[in-house]
Amino acid sequence: MHQIQAWQMHQTAQPLQQAKLSISSLSADEVLVRVSGCGVCHTDLGFFYEGIIKACRDESIRYAFERQTFGKPIAEHQLVQQMIAHMQQNIDIGELLVLKAGWLKNQGIRNARETSMAKWYCTEAANRAANDAVQIHGAYGYSDEYNVERHLRNTKSAVIYEGTSQIHTLLQAAYAMGKRKDKPMRCEMPAYDPDNWQAERSK
Repeated sequence: MHQIQAWQMHQTAQPLQQAKLSISSLSADEVLVRVSGCGVCHTDLGFFYEGIIKACRDESIRYAFERQTFGKPIAEHQLVQQMIAHMQQNIDIGELLVLKAGWLKNQGIRNARETSMAKWYCTEAANRAANDAVQIHGAYGYSDEYNVERHLRNTKSAVIYEGTSQIHTLLQAAYAMGKRKDKPMRCEMPAYDPDNWQAERSK
């Protein structure tokens, strides 16, 4: 069997067998909340890939002012500006979707549709942003001299795991057309109580 590689954000690969997860600093309640269904993973992924979109935007802007063609920075070319504007648009929309899903979860309200939407939108948007960032960087976008090639690899995997984009598309269509309704959970998660959690962490 091929050895599974866990790609790290600093461009190195580590065998999955060597990966370690420390939960010694978490209380039992915190562990329960953090693994309470795929909704948590989807919301976390939304935040994570929002960060990648921001990185693509920042690195694209930096490079666009450095790189010159026809005697001027490529930042002055309108289609380069359009790609950067789309990145900013995706950041603003994605943040609202993720914050909505997180707020519902903190209230203890069922949020399967909202977390699915956040995961679907943010990972697709991150993949588009990374593709545009590589485009802005030109041939350099394929080299490891710049981070954007890594962002493109990482964002492609995101539209596959934790439910493919196609699966989330079908889920959202089913919710919109009334063909899918969430059943009551056997055990609802409690609403987030900051005072209680801070007290637990101080023990």
